Amino acid sequence: MSEIVEKTKHFVSELLTEKLDPRFLYHNLRHTQRVVKSTKELLNYYNLEEVENERLLLAAWFHDVGHIKGCKDHEESSCEIATDFLKKNGYDPKGIEDICSLILATKMYHEPTDLKESIIRDADVSHFAKKSYWETTDFLKEELKELGVADYSSKKWRDKNIKMFRNHFFYTDYAKEQWEEGKQKNLKQLLKDKKAEKKIAKKEALKAKYKSESPDRSVQTLYRVTLRNHLKLSDIADTKANILLSVNAIIISLVLANLLTKLDNPTNTYMIYPTFILILFSVVSMVLSVLATRPNITTGKFTKEDIEKRRVNLLFFGNFHQMGLEEYQSAVQELVKDKDYVYSSLTKDLYYLGIVLNRKYKILRLTYNIFMLGIIISVIAFGIAFRFFGPERLIF
Repeated sequence: MSEIVEKTKHFVSELLTEKLDPRFLYHNLRHTQRVVKSTKELLNYYNLEEVENERLLLAAWFHDVGHIKGCKDHEESSCEIATDFLKKNGYDPKGIEDICSLILATKMYHEPTDLKESIIRDADVSHFAKKSYWETTDFLKEELKELGVADYSSKKWRDKNIKMFRNHFFYTDYAKEQWEEGKQKNLKQLLKDKKAEKKIAKKEALKAKYKSESPDRSVQTLYRVTLRNHLKLSDIADTKANILLSVNAIIISLVLANLLTKLDNPTNTYMIYPTFILILFSVVSMVLSVLATRPNITTGKFTKEDIEKRRVNLLFFGNFHQMGLEEYQSAVQELVKDKDYVYSSLTKDLYYLGIVLNRKYKILRLTYNIFMLGIIISVIAFGIAFRFFGPERLIF
């Protein structure tokens, strides 16, 4: 590396580190170093004269330094800074003019006129072909936002990048051979992301359409929660009835096994009435428990007229268990076409579940009262019988 290139490296690095606005997240020292590295890569391929290599490297170092004065006409500002520095260091005026020409060649949409301009232009956008492209493009997007130039959405920024990739092409043979493939890979990924986003957007649109056409979510929740609560209450009622059945069955079994065998003894006749009372209340409790859980028998059939007049609830099995599959399918198809019919069927289902629950809990309440009363009366009866008619009384 020549002495002037080394001096330029330190000068530009210090300038971009200390005087560049920190909002320049892309056009900073890191970008300049990347362009210099790509320029060297291209120069290693082309056998240019030393003086041409030097001028290209100097142009690469200076090409974006004008950003310390702002975005507008930064290439001209870069030329001014480069000219001032190179003159102070006694650089050849013709060489300075050549370097400024190369800096101006990095302007957007400039068409290179020779190999040197092609090299500097390809080096400036070499990141198109690199894996680091995704990081650098994010930095550029954020830079434009921070500077107030433009605030792109992710979709618009991706579309802008796709358009830029499609309109761009490398100028040098080396870049075409070595970098074009990487650029195309990045373009394919951009297109893939765009396609994926379209699919997601389409799905979201369908969801939104379905949501707008479907019943209100709050109404759905109301029916779902209420139905679940009804079913839980029905399950609780059946459990309670089963408990009463089991307890009374055990009581009757114990009475039959232990007391009845002793009643034929004259000394135990005092236990006949209390035993009868206990068995009576237990039997009544068992009968009521069975009645509370016993299902009602329905016809399980409906007519076309019932469907047309919306009189049948297709959500309850008892209304269709005697019907054929085709008849039921046809009826359900009619049901789902009419939201009001759906709501009406759900409402009827909840209403009749409520009626059944009311019946179950009334019988259960009566059963518990009878069971409790039977236990109390039986205990009192056994106490009275033992106290006044027990074995000790018979002896006296």
